Amino acid sequence: MLGEASTIKIARTTYAEGFNKNKDAARQGGMVAGTARKELEKRSRENVSTKDNYLQESESKKRKQLKNGKAKA
Repeated sequence: MLGEASTIKIARTTYAEGFNKNKDAARQGGMVAGTARKELEKRSRENVSTKDNYLQESESKKRKQLKNGKAKA
């Protein structure tokens, strides 16, 4: 979520137009989120992403299955 918000803010403030400029904004936004995650892990002495909270299947794929009536039990 932080990566997406950072990317949007960077793209808007730099008036990014076109694929390449938006791609650069996305990379910068990802760097902001990555730095924040690493700093949080350092200060809390715990990993943010673990095998216990990792989603194996993407949310969009789950929604698609629900929409098509093929939800897993």
